[in-house]
Amino acid sequence: MKIGITCYPTYGGSGVVATELGLELADRGHQVHFITYAQPIRLTRPHPNIHYHEVEVSRYPLFDYPPYDLALATRMAEVSEFYELDLLHVHYAIPHSVSAMLAKQMLAAGKPKRRLPFVTTLHGTDITLVGQDPSYLPITRFSIEQSDGVTAISEYLRERTLREFDIQNHIQVIYNFVNCDLYVRDADAANRRLEYAPNGERILVHLSNFRPVKRLMDTIEIFDRVRKQVPSKLLLIGDGPDRSRAEWLAAHKGIQNDVIFLGKQDQVYTKLALADLMLLPSELESFGLAALEGMACEVVPIATRVGGVPEVIEHGKSGYLAEVGDVDTMANYAIDLLKDENRLRKMAKASREVAQSRFCTTKIIPQYEEFYRRVLERSS
Repeated sequence: MKIGITCYPTYGGSGVVATELGLELADRGHQVHFITYAQPIRLTRPHPNIHYHEVEVSRYPLFDYPPYDLALATRMAEVSEFYELDLLHVHYAIPHSVSAMLAKQMLAAGKPKRRLPFVTTLHGTDITLVGQDPSYLPITRFSIEQSDGVTAISEYLRERTLREFDIQNHIQVIYNFVNCDLYVRDADAANRRLEYAPNGERILVHLSNFRPVKRLMDTIEIFDRVRKQVPSKLLLIGDGPDRSRAEWLAAHKGIQNDVIFLGKQDQVYTKLALADLMLLPSELESFGLAALEGMACEVVPIATRVGGVPEVIEHGKSGYLAEVGDVDTMANYAIDLLKDENRLRKMAKASREVAQSRFCTTKIIPQYEEFYRRVLERSS
């Protein structure tokens, strides 16, 4: 198949999943065309089946805000026509599904007429935040219903979309995934830990875009409690608006030497594999991709019982769940586990098993391929 993929090319979960999906599809022989305003962050290795098409947005004095959605629609139509794409797959409803809808209509009205079905994958904030803004809700609902296929990354997100948007389209759940061959605790991880924990300290990790919904301050509070009981280091992977607040809080508590800000990382699996525990105290997660990536690396997640997270983590077996803001409970889970090496290793193996048995690329990518085939059959 020839597939066009559009996503936000940043460190957010939707961009990560879209990019990894494209790479996996390319490895399976499909021709993949990324159409977006910048090259996706995780698109770091060349591949003969991967092509990137930049969307250039003209700036005119007339426009305070350049119309990216229109430029994107035009580029989608151009790429689809020139490369004879079979379908478009857009990640995040706003504005990508609207642009895909326009591109489809443009080609259907052309000479000769061309059909261009498009698939929309819902990732979370396009529904839970952006889509519920009164000014966006009608167009979000319309673009979803005009999609030739719709997927959601968790049962939670599917049910919430159906309930709050009154969507008539069928929405299929296709979970996020992880490459279990890449995300793995390699044999050299023990030696590489010494770079951050030279005295044998435990290592905790947090991975996010550092936005308020991720509750980075809770991560600092949890770690502060853990560190008082167990010698530990905290690796913070990512960047975003709450970084300066987190730096101030760490300094205020006098733990800044044990809180290591690593910034954005292209190959996060090399850092995740060094950790014992992952802290994910988010206010909302539609799936919990960071937790899954950690689990594949045998990093036990301690997370909040929100959104789609319970679909990934089984409390007490492959990780622990607590209520939002309950930093004491999350800290106690971490302390108890870090003090019991046998239980820590057993739960780490269970975390890896969940990733392998349910969420590996070998399980999920074929689901997308089959979904594409059904969409193409219905559209023919």
